[in-house]
Amino acid sequence: MEVEVAAKRIGVFGGTFDPIHIGHLVVAEEARVAFGLERVVFVPAHISPHKLDVAVASGEDRCEMVRLAVRDNPAFTVSRVELDRAGPSFTVDTLRSLHAEYGAETQLYFVMGADSLLAFKTWHKPKEILRLTRLIVVSRPSYALDLEALDRELPGIAAATDLIDSISLDISATDLRARVRQGRPIRYQVPCAVAQYITEHQLYAGDKA
Repeated sequence: MEVEVAAKRIGVFGGTFDPIHIGHLVVAEEARVAFGLERVVFVPAHISPHKLDVAVASGEDRCEMVRLAVRDNPAFTVSRVELDRAGPSFTVDTLRSLHAEYGAETQLYFVMGADSLLAFKTWHKPKEILRLTRLIVVSRPSYALDLEALDRELPGIAAATDLIDSISLDISATDLRARVRQGRPIRYQVPCAVAQYITEHQLYAGDKA
């Protein structure tokens, strides 16, 4: 008699994380609990194909800030899979690598915002992404989602999408960088260790974006 092996459930949370902030961590924890994820893997992008001119801090600095932000949660971890790969950070390549790392029995859940879902059909090989993962989409009041309409444009996306409501925190990395540049506080918007790292390494102080 064969014993069925339960699939591991791993969340994948990608982004530039420039810098990572409390909003990212809240979303990751909401997704972890809602879907019973064994862990959430944060994946800092090397070069985001959607934000080719946005990254200000280096990949090494962004990765270290993510590591500092998640170190007190044993269910959170960081992957260098995109930082160590040359070229644009395509999600489909990342998912293939993580499947190879965690095993064929693993069910991946890709965490994304509602704004990203609306543009999903423009991503590199979206149909292949849907084959490799389920999508956990964090709803936002300012974005109206019509899954039926999206499914007509990209068949299968509705069946592969799970929606969750998250605590609404009006924090953005762009605003945080501006606050640092202007000498304004970012305490309580980023983990203390991240704020300290930004200060010690003088990140964003000369950011002109």
